[in-house]
Amino acid sequence: MNIEQLVAIDTHVHAEVSCCQPPDLFAKEFDDAADKYFGTVLKQGRRPTIPETIEHYRERRIGFVMFTVDCEANIGRRRIANEEIADFAQQNADIMIAFASIDPHKGKLGVREARRLIEEHGVRGFKFHPTMQGFFANDRLAYPLYEVIAEYGLPAVFHSGHSGMGSGMRGGGGLRLKYSEPIYLDDVAADFPDMKIVIAHPSWPWQEQALSIATHKPNVYIDLSGWSPKYFSPELVKYANTLLRERVLFASDFPLIRPDRWLADFDTLDIKPEVRPLILKENATRLLGLRTS
Repeated sequence: MNIEQLVAIDTHVHAEVSCCQPPDLFAKEFDDAADKYFGTVLKQGRRPTIPETIEHYRERRIGFVMFTVDCEANIGRRRIANEEIADFAQQNADIMIAFASIDPHKGKLGVREARRLIEEHGVRGFKFHPTMQGFFANDRLAYPLYEVIAEYGLPAVFHSGHSGMGSGMRGGGGLRLKYSEPIYLDDVAADFPDMKIVIAHPSWPWQEQALSIATHKPNVYIDLSGWSPKYFSPELVKYANTLLRERVLFASDFPLIRPDRWLADFDTLDIKPEVRPLILKENATRLLGLRTS
């Protein structure tokens, strides 16, 4: 990436439509519920493909991190292949970085996949969604995956707080919010002190937990995805401006929230002028190990 040419780096972008396999419409009701919850604007009546997403970000000169969510064991829905996302990232390295998602329930096979994706496909980090994957972040079944991630010095992103997925569905679609309470990441941060951990989203209703963990554990970051900045709590804004100014990240949750909307609302937020470039680009540059010329 030519960091100087980018206006920002979005650290939380979803791959939603595969170019290599037909869509798996099983459990489509989760997508419909999420679109209703977020008020998602769908062009052509569907979510964007990976190439369409790349073009969207290149037009805006915004670098981005993309991943899917592997919840095959808990939801039963076929994931988009990590290799597909990684291949697109290698072909569009000026704008895109690939993270992988592996369900911790896949055990040793998942560990083998993680190592292969890093060594053969250039994956630069991993995404976990405890609510969708049905596990507590400090469950020892996930530790072999964390060990591989830590071995290669890569970051891991964890969904936290309320989930738009399942919201409004009967019984919440069977999803349990308890899995995404941030406090379980405190164990992970302590047990893997050299692994960078990103707590994704303002972690409502546990925002203070996330702020406490990030303040206490220097390997913990917070990304600001999934919410319009105009809804950020005063406490989150205060810490972003002060103690956590170097560990808070611009992140949209595209396509559920698009970067244009997020950035427009961020412009109205009471963030110090010297902190804005940290949140929008510089913190991500350090987290991702990107080099500036």
